[in-house]
Amino acid sequence: MAAIWAGIDAGKTHHHCVAIDDSGRRLLSRRVANDEPELLELIADVLALGDEVTWGIDLADGGAALAITILFNHDQPVHYISGRAIHRASESYRGEGKTDAKDAAVIADQVRVRRDLHLLRADDDIVTDLKILTGRRTDLVADRTRTVNRLRAQLTGVFPGLERALDLTNTGPLTLLTGYQTPAAIRRMGTRRLETWLRNRHVVRPDRLAGIAIEAAERQHTSLPGEKLAAELVHTLAKEVMGLNQQVAELDKDIEARFRDHHAFDVITSLPGMGVILGAEFLTATGGDMTAFGTADRLAGFGGVAPVPRDSGKISGNLRRPQRYNRRLQRVFYISALFSIRPCEESRRFYDRKRAEGKRHTQAVLALARRRVNVLWALLRDGRRYELMPPIAHAT
Repeated sequence: MAAIWAGIDAGKTHHHCVAIDDSGRRLLSRRVANDEPELLELIADVLALGDEVTWGIDLADGGAALAITILFNHDQPVHYISGRAIHRASESYRGEGKTDAKDAAVIADQVRVRRDLHLLRADDDIVTDLKILTGRRTDLVADRTRTVNRLRAQLTGVFPGLERALDLTNTGPLTLLTGYQTPAAIRRMGTRRLETWLRNRHVVRPDRLAGIAIEAAERQHTSLPGEKLAAELVHTLAKEVMGLNQQVAELDKDIEARFRDHHAFDVITSLPGMGVILGAEFLTATGGDMTAFGTADRLAGFGGVAPVPRDSGKISGNLRRPQRYNRRLQRVFYISALFSIRPCEESRRFYDRKRAEGKRHTQAVLALARRRVNVLWALLRDGRRYELMPPIAHAT
């Protein structure tokens, strides 16, 4: 049986494919458009080279989505290799130049010699929808963070005392800034009128916010250069942040509604600290199919919470954080572990024990995250919700 390995260097408009045999000899090298007819022709030509083809690709979605789906439809195994791994591997191949053809050849050869590459699997419709929704949410949150930073910078140039006093991630301070941005304008309103204005706009604890604003305004009687234009920009930016908050809130509802349709919703969200958003991101990062990883250890390694040895010579027992892992999944594991410390007594005890052993805060949380991977793995394997005292298996 002739085995063939094919590597695809994926791009937005074009891909480059290289196919090699078991000796590494190049059998095909072709640049194809990211278009279904050309991709179908390429797959047919590669399949004609041997009895069994194993594919590798450097993107798992985006511009590679069409090629991956067509390969899945033809029952072809597809392995993912990251761009960073390709870059490092390229250093051991002849030549310093970088071309799409060389990258595709490196991908093909890496698939041929390595056995630790992640095998892609077709996602179900729910996981695909959650990938789209959580990806959009990530973009909106990043836009909101940038806009809040611009708002802080602009407000500091007009009214630094108020910028220090307000939490601009909350709706109340943002509402205040849509109406009043300068010390003089806030002083003219006065405490009572400002409190009424805020209450009419359904701000929580308007008396407290009005008091903070008036106190800051009484400490600055100097008008700064460009104050009028800067105040208009503060108003605009505050409106933008509020709009982004509304979009994120609506998107969170859509994510929850779609996530609830997944059979593992109750299992995943039963784990303390693993809420709806983090649970949905866990599904998008893993595909929801634990058999793709084989063991909890491999899942922990994929998520970057399993330390790897760093021994040399007479020095042994050193551990370090891995370099190759899914950063989105590591964030899910870390944040959920951090959130679990307060409500879950078992997590709190484990965290306190690690701190007593001399571990720093981040190290203790990562150790807790690693332990929770085993718990989540067992829950998904058995299809049961988290319980503080697991059920006892009776001998038969």
